[in-house]
Amino acid sequence: MGNRMVMKESAGRVLMFVENAYPNDTRVRNEAEALTEAGYSVTVVGLRKEGQLRSEVVNGVQAYRLPRLELFQKTLDENPGLFQRVWIKIKSLVGYVSEYVYFTSACLVMSVYVAFKHGFDVIHAHNPPDTLFLVALPWKLLGKKYIFDHHDLCPELYRSRYGAGHDFLARVLQWVEWGNLRLADVTIATNESYKQIQIQRGGRKPETIFVVRNGPNRYRMQIPYPSKRLRDLKKKILVYIGSLNPQDGVDYLLRSLKHLVYELKRQDFHCVIMGSGDSLEDLRDLAKQLKLNGHVELTGYISDKELQENLAAADICMDPDPSSPLNDVSTWIKIMEYMAYSKPIVSFDLKETRYSARDAALFVPCNDEMAFARAIATLMDDGDLRAKMGSFGRERVEVELQWSVVSKSLVDAYASLAVRR
Repeated sequence: MGNRMVMKESAGRVLMFVENAYPNDTRVRNEAEALTEAGYSVTVVGLRKEGQLRSEVVNGVQAYRLPRLELFQKTLDENPGLFQRVWIKIKSLVGYVSEYVYFTSACLVMSVYVAFKHGFDVIHAHNPPDTLFLVALPWKLLGKKYIFDHHDLCPELYRSRYGAGHDFLARVLQWVEWGNLRLADVTIATNESYKQIQIQRGGRKPETIFVVRNGPNRYRMQIPYPSKRLRDLKKKILVYIGSLNPQDGVDYLLRSLKHLVYELKRQDFHCVIMGSGDSLEDLRDLAKQLKLNGHVELTGYISDKELQENLAAADICMDPDPSSPLNDVSTWIKIMEYMAYSKPIVSFDLKETRYSARDAALFVPCNDEMAFARAIATLMDDGDLRAKMGSFGRERVEVELQWSVVSKSLVDAYASLAVRR
């Protein structure tokens, strides 16, 4: 207890911002709890999910929650026309600008509130949005530190989601990203690709960038009993966990499953797609159009317990993220969670996914839906290969990629701030 108190007295007070629900955002929860365990006092300001309290303490982390604001749906239909593309870009621009202005302004107000109620030494902003450096700017002038946690490359996210080039909006997003990279005392990157982009686009010194990879925490390393409902189907269980947005490639997965059923003549599987996002209803419609009824279920939001039991029942897990400016250099936490559960993976051949999964995945040419279907069929028929790949993945996560290992870099980032005081 004595050592614990000394650690708390020597550590600092952290104010985190995230435009997502807390503790639902896995990475933010892992980081906040890791800092709390290291002796820091952590306050998180995020968005409020239905049923959540406006303010509560969650595992030692003080959470404040803001009401959500969403003006427009920001997804395209399948095969949109030119007019629809232009219209959705206009609506998306107005929607995102309004939401980002609202959230950034609310965070500025909350920063004043937290300063008086709890105090803070460090502002830690999780992007998107990238506009949160405007909240940090006045506090930097008062001697506070700023950490920019680079979850997404917003210019690449925009280009991937809307099929845009390096147009005016992409350049504006890159300028705003530059503002964060220049203002931050230290930055956090999710992988080496992001680190190199921070050096090239933001002029960061390598020693001020800390790579904190996504990794399953100790709870995700504990495998529950598999879902009896899924096991009783007596079929090969295919599982996807993650966001359901236009850039996430679940439409590629559905079209691959159509190939699996109608060209490869496979009926002996059931696919569970778990997650929510802007594209959920569009994907349900697409599954009907592709005549996948009876083979696919899109659960939407489900309890964490049910999600983990479904994952434990999986024979094969899937990562259909297609090649795109964002996906080519990004790391997905679902890959490490699949590996933690000793599950073999089918994935398109993306640089950072290959680094994470290695021999735990069968990689197929990018965006080739038929090749994706054939890889699924290969694993469905080869139990020994599934077991070998699953065993490799579990061992790699245990040794190198679980949160207790990769989070050390986060603590090092904060320690470096103390050195700079």
